[in-house]
Amino acid sequence: MKTTVSVIKADVGSLPGHVKVPQDMLDVCEEALSKAKDDGIVKSYYVTNCGDDINLIMAHDKGVDAEEIHELSWNTFMTAGDLAKERGYYGAGQDLLKEAFSGNVRGMGPGIAEFEIEERPSEPIIVWACDKTAPCAFNLPIFKMFGNPFNTAGLIIDTKMHSGYTFEVHDIKKGRRIFLNCPEEMYDILSLIGIVDRYVIKRVFRKSGEIAASVSTEKLSLIAGEYVGKDDPVAVTRAQSGYPAVGEELEAFAFPHLVPGWMRGSHQGPLMPVSHEDATPTRFDGPPRVMALGFQLKNGELQGPEDLFDDPSFDGARAKAVEIADYMRRHGPFQPHLLPEQELEYTTLPDVIEKMEDRFEAIE
Repeated sequence: MKTTVSVIKADVGSLPGHVKVPQDMLDVCEEALSKAKDDGIVKSYYVTNCGDDINLIMAHDKGVDAEEIHELSWNTFMTAGDLAKERGYYGAGQDLLKEAFSGNVRGMGPGIAEFEIEERPSEPIIVWACDKTAPCAFNLPIFKMFGNPFNTAGLIIDTKMHSGYTFEVHDIKKGRRIFLNCPEEMYDILSLIGIVDRYVIKRVFRKSGEIAASVSTEKLSLIAGEYVGKDDPVAVTRAQSGYPAVGEELEAFAFPHLVPGWMRGSHQGPLMPVSHEDATPTRFDGPPRVMALGFQLKNGELQGPEDLFDDPSFDGARAKAVEIADYMRRHGPFQPHLLPEQELEYTTLPDVIEKMEDRFEAIE
């Protein structure tokens, strides 16, 4: 049977500051999705948060970009945002950039990762959620999962994976995309996705056409034209039997690589793999976090989740992330802790520099 898994997220309020979604907001979302299940809109769901972001995880039979599912998500976020305003929570409704729903939440603020699949007899999937970073945070780990044999042994020893995968890469500044095959065009893929402020991996496919991964690529600053918050991406991947094993996908996050975001969306920091309990970024509003929830999908029913980074084998990665955070923080307001100038274009810093513009004078 065909099932669509939709992961839609938004920051519509938190406490204190940008730390954590309050439980009463999650309860509002739980109530809305429970009613949607009773009404037959979704088959199953799970409501959670990563830091200050609400994550709605839904399985249904409506397909990708289904208006009914996107409207449900939009209305749920609006209701939670209204509660946040009533309670005085911070950043109430900040990711909702439009006044009214118009058929699809794309371009309206929330991030979306979803795919429609033909369910296998056993269908393991992983939902990934980040806080205090940008969509490009998934470029390196998604490439490791589906393109790097030093991370994913199955690319070498599993006949179902040996032919590789196709990567859909988006140029988010020019609004275009390209499909590239790996391993045949590996160097071409890397020449793009290493330029993280412009190129992001959107989807990954098996060579036979079945989807393997989907990543949210919405950037709030490019939609709003100004800094309105960090983009905090989500992703969903399939695992096992023709796809990387669960452990191979998790292994891609064992190295806490540097990602943009952190404080005020203006700094580089290590992406720390954490359990849901520890997905509460506080130090300098960070460092950036990623959590992984594992489900089994059967007939549209999400069974789980298992909190996959709640494992002491990732303690080393977390310790390394703290060490990297110490090192980067000692740079203070200097690059490379501060993002490059072109990435600061939509932050609040240009307004500060603009005030000094008329004091500059030509050098003879």
